[in-house]
Amino acid sequence: MKLEPLGERVLIKILKQASQTESGIYLPETAKEKPQEGEVVALGPEIDEEDVPLAIGDTVLYPKYTGTEIKIDGDEHLIMDAGDILAKIHR
Repeated sequence: MKLEPLGERVLIKILKQASQTESGIYLPETAKEKPQEGEVVALGPEIDEEDVPLAIGDTVLYPKYTGTEIKIDGDEHLIMDAGDILAKIHR
């Protein structure tokens, strides 16, 4: 399925958290925090690059409880306003 956000919205693929800590302890799903990192998959047509400097493929940080959660081809995604994105992550 292909989804194109409308207006100033962004489609973000949620990045999965590790199910094991650095010390080797496995975490159950109920103990994990809600993810806050994702990859930009699509941008709405009204996004101005000067106001919101995003591109497809960028890794971003967003608030825990924002956007609308949807599943596309079995992967979890969020649709949110571009202004809700807190930061780009450079690695």
